Amino acid sequence: MGIFRRIRDISVATLNDRLEKAEDPVKLIDQFLWSTRDDIIQAERLQQQYMMHTNQLKAQWLQAEQNIEQKEKQAMIALKAGEENIARSLLTEKTMHVETANNYRELYEQSNNSLLELEAQLKELRTEYQMVYDKRAYYVARMESIRLQQRLNQRMSFNNGQQPGEVMRKMETRIQDMEYETQSLRELRQQNNGLYGNSLQTNRRSEEVDLELQQLKEKLNKEGWSL
Repeated sequence: MGIFRRIRDISVATLNDRLEKAEDPVKLIDQFLWSTRDDIIQAERLQQQYMMHTNQLKAQWLQAEQNIEQKEKQAMIALKAGEENIARSLLTEKTMHVETANNYRELYEQSNNSLLELEAQLKELRTEYQMVYDKRAYYVARMESIRLQQRLNQRMSFNNGQQPGEVMRKMETRIQDMEYETQSLRELRQQNNGLYGNSLQTNRRSEEVDLELQQLKEKLNKEGWSL
């Protein structure tokens, strides 16, 4: 586990698997980008803190090294002057500075290694962010293609999937059928009206014939004919 690696809701390892199953992959990508961007910001802040701390440790280590060199020179001068006790005291101080230098050098190396690790993790986060950001553009285009296809399907379903020419031909056939039905009904009514008129005329003629026949019978009776 690195010095900076918090558990995210979405990781690159799980993102690809979840994208194909997501109803809204763009939203899922945005969640990942937001989480990763937050990680990057925190990592950058931690990086600045580590850089300052590492530089301070290095300065303290180098200062201890300078103190070592200084005490050694002072001890040499004391020996040349015949002041062995002073030289011994200065060398004692030197050993203390050596211990201090070793301690700061060890802390500096640890901090510097952690800083290098953090910089590697930060680079990885930035790479992940850019990779998923580029993938977002692809999924936005993919979702737009799906949306347009759905609109096309809705339009085609409105016409039952028929082309405009086919729709017009069917409409023309339907209109012709309606016109034929209307014309046939008109002719049928005209025929019925004609038959009704002929029937009335025939009935009137029959009544006239019956009346004339009755008149003839009455006339013959008057003349002495028995009918």
